[in-house]
Amino acid sequence: MIKCIILDDELLAISYLKLLCEQIENVEVVKAFNDPKVFVNEIGNIDCNVCILDIEMPGMNGLQVAELLPDSKKIIFTTAYKEYAAEAFDLNVVDYVRKPIKKERLIQAFEKAAELIGKKQKKDFIEWNTNIGKTVIFTEQIAYIKTSEIDSRDKDIILRDGTTILLKNLNFKNLLEMLPAKNFAQVNKKEIIALSSVKVFSTNEIITTIALDTGFLKLQIGEIYKKRLSDLFGK
Repeated sequence: MIKCIILDDELLAISYLKLLCEQIENVEVVKAFNDPKVFVNEIGNIDCNVCILDIEMPGMNGLQVAELLPDSKKIIFTTAYKEYAAEAFDLNVVDYVRKPIKKERLIQAFEKAAELIGKKQKKDFIEWNTNIGKTVIFTEQIAYIKTSEIDSRDKDIILRDGTTILLKNLNFKNLLEMLPAKNFAQVNKKEIIALSSVKVFSTNEIITTIALDTGFLKLQIGEIYKKRLSDLFGK
């Protein structure tokens, strides 16, 4: 069963989407919002697995909202503009549906979402193309992940023994989908930390157990990631 939430700043668009969803089997609209900030504040308390987000909204657009959603929420973008397609897919969304939305096209998007929801995600290892070829990496060995300084499309994984492995052409959204959510968290736009590598957590900074020549690695917490981290650490 797909339980979806709709976010669109236009009430007519919400009404039309709800009408379409009601005609599709195994789809339930749990709630609808026309204010992205209210949506972000309430999403954590709502039982849903799919979010239908309009991209073009005042104040906070759909791309910004998507970055704040937990990995368990599958995203379908809707928009009247084609220029956002590349950015949308970089966020690893389920689908990108152009307005005016047709029922048949929405059904296709929901079918993609249902397939992803039904898949059992790997929790103990990830498999990806790296600088040493196709590689299986056990997640319990990962201490820290950062965006490569050479190419932002690539990611450096630092293992507990200090080994660095380069993941080729993989965005953070996709990578976080592969990792067990209870064990990893994004700290800012360029870094992910294994929670077992955290020594000290404060409002703006994480001190890790990863030793450097100058002491222990410190990570600055990005503003949009503070709530998620506070929840993980029970603060």
